[in-house]
Amino acid sequence: MLDEPTHLPEGEVVELVLLNDVLAAGGDDLDDEERAALQRELEASFDEEEAGKLIDAADAIADLRTRR
Repeated sequence: MLDEPTHLPEGEVVELVLLNDVLAAGGDDLDDEERAALQRELEASFDEEEAGKLIDAADAIADLRTRR
């Protein structure tokens, strides 16, 4: 049984994994190159935050909703 409701199309194929298995494997299935790229992006985001270049998430979502 899933803890959260899902809204998937009939016949959609999904892969279910045990949370404990995911956590035991480090929490994701990124390879070293993907993990390094993620780390670079996170560092760049922190730099943007320090420079005051980020926008509020609620503002970004509101902007996206107006573009529909």
